[in-house]
Amino acid sequence: MRCVASAQVGAGIGACARLRVTSRVWGRGQIRRNLSHMRRSVVDYGLARRATLASVLSGRTTVTDVCDAHPYLLRAAKFHGEGTDITCPICRRTKLTHVTYVYGDELGRYEGRVKRSPELDEMALEYAEFKVYVVEVCQSCAWNHLASSYVLGTGEPTPRRSRRARASE
Repeated sequence: MRCVASAQVGAGIGACARLRVTSRVWGRGQIRRNLSHMRRSVVDYGLARRATLASVLSGRTTVTDVCDAHPYLLRAAKFHGEGTDITCPICRRTKLTHVTYVYGDELGRYEGRVKRSPELDEMALEYAEFKVYVVEVCQSCAWNHLASSYVLGTGEPTPRRSRRARASE
């Protein structure tokens, strides 16, 4: 992919690594973009992860205390998770799986569901704002930890419908 100077793209975008915009042409000449660079309010839980692992290695916390993934989380990792190249820090046998959950007032019945990256890109164009939580899971030893969270969406306020409009539907 060829990099475009940040001055051409717009102020505040930053380096090429943050610019990863891929475009696909959909019907009627519309262009969809990969919105991975549009993440806002990013929180990385790496320090908490490191503290938990240090606690296990020092013996203050047992392995059974940190390897306590809920059966539904393990099932979500198995069927809906996205594999990573990161080896599990506890069992060191298998690769971790990322499970991504979405929450937001606008999502309605889709709130709290597991979504994959392509689905997040589509949702980011459709909804004004929603929160994304990424959990790392080891399917062999049941290690799980919140890896990161961030906000996606267009950032535009959604038009409010009146009570009459909702009642007539």
